[in-house]
Amino acid sequence: MLSGYSEPRRWNRLIVAPIWMKTRFLEMIEREAENARKGIPGHIMAKMNSLCDPVIMQALYYASSCGVKVELVIRGICCLIPGVEGYTENIRVISIVGRYLEHSRIYLFGADEEDAKVYIASADFMTRNTTKRVEVAAPIWDKAIKERIMAMFHLMLKDNVKARELGSDGNYSRVTDSDVKLNSQEYFFAMSYQQAENTEK
Repeated sequence: MLSGYSEPRRWNRLIVAPIWMKTRFLEMIEREAENARKGIPGHIMAKMNSLCDPVIMQALYYASSCGVKVELVIRGICCLIPGVEGYTENIRVISIVGRYLEHSRIYLFGADEEDAKVYIASADFMTRNTTKRVEVAAPIWDKAIKERIMAMFHLMLKDNVKARELGSDGNYSRVTDSDVKLNSQEYFFAMSYQQAENTEK
């Protein structure tokens, strides 16, 4: 279904590359932009290793210019420039490089967290991932798991120990927005360790 000479199928829930992953993500970005144009809050949150797909970047630029709030956690390469007035002032990009090398990709679309679309994926927003490889994004339907993923994402956005924020000049700077220090990776480790101990008891 994904290789050889077979005809591609339409997937009902999974978003699959190289067939139509980019198209589906672009549709969801455009939907948030359309909401913002109508006066409905639009919100996009994404965590990935790299962002360098020019088509997706252009869509995010447009969404930002429409008023969509875009929050990105990108560990490595980011070719998008945030914080440019009148263009990308609604985009925030942080990078978290800490003790643990982790590769999770999370994509969230929608300002109403109860109705937001949440996906976990194997792909970054890179052309090689969205159009040249077999990659999959799976939706999260379970309410408890969805809430946990969102809570983790919000914690990463509050990281002010290992996080570095990308500025409009292309440089990264330390996040120093609070006197209370939060290392998101260490927090997740401690939380997982505590849960494991409680399970053993």
